[in-house]
Amino acid sequence: MEALIAFEAAARHQSFTRSADELALTQSAVGRQIAGLENYVGVALFSRVKKRLALTDIGRLYARQIRAALEQIERDTMAAMAQRGAGGILELAVIPTFATRWLIPRLPNFYADHPDITLNLTTRAAPFLFEGTDFDAAIHFGNPAWPGTIARHLFGEEVTPVCSPRLLDGAGMLDSAELLRFPLLHQSARPFAWREWLEQAGVDVMPCMRGQRYELFSMLVEAARAGLGMALVPRFFVQAELANGELCTPFQLTLRHHEGYYLVYPENKQKAPLLNTFAQWLLSMAQQYCALQDDAV
Repeated sequence: MEALIAFEAAARHQSFTRSADELALTQSAVGRQIAGLENYVGVALFSRVKKRLALTDIGRLYARQIRAALEQIERDTMAAMAQRGAGGILELAVIPTFATRWLIPRLPNFYADHPDITLNLTTRAAPFLFEGTDFDAAIHFGNPAWPGTIARHLFGEEVTPVCSPRLLDGAGMLDSAELLRFPLLHQSARPFAWREWLEQAGVDVMPCMRGQRYELFSMLVEAARAGLGMALVPRFFVQAELANGELCTPFQLTLRHHEGYYLVYPENKQKAPLLNTFAQWLLSMAQQYCALQDDAV
């Protein structure tokens, strides 16, 4: 194990000296570990030309594999350490802006009732195969068609145009046709969102594809706050900004998606106690949120 750790560090730094500094060893000690490992596997992992250190082709592949294995050992060790109490760890794949804008602000409520359960959140924007990953569940936007899984519907989505009040220069509510007077901001994964909104409004859609594109809704919201243009975003992502006046909704028309947010998990985990605990809490939070939205309407 010491030889593998020394090799991973040397491969990452391409230097025995820097890897020795990282590991608090001498350069010669790192060199001996690498030499012993090369002797054990029977192939050269580094080439040494004019005192330069470089990975061989097999060394590059081996380093990538060893790095992944060491990272997995670290995750498994941390998970084992977290099992000291009666709870455990849930690994969740989440949509970035949904996590920051909706889920994380509600987590204090979860931890107040379940302090022994740890939720680890990792961003995943698209469906994936659970097999071969550490994920227990995912929060997904789209439709429930995800093979080999159970999908629990949380709620739908209503998207609305928003902008900084500065962009309107004192104007109030606008007619839908006036939208095209302003720069349009786009979310990369939903390139036709503005087209759908304009079609619903009965406005010519030809010029609507121009404008800046942002990968995440959180970037889109910040761009709108900065006065860069009109953004079409899920209303619950911008409730705080609408409440404090940083953003406004200059159009009455909203766009309701036929898709929605789902908690998705593998069929073989449907009786897992920790997952069931989290699922029940999440569904109750979603029901409360939907009830508040209905009351607001």
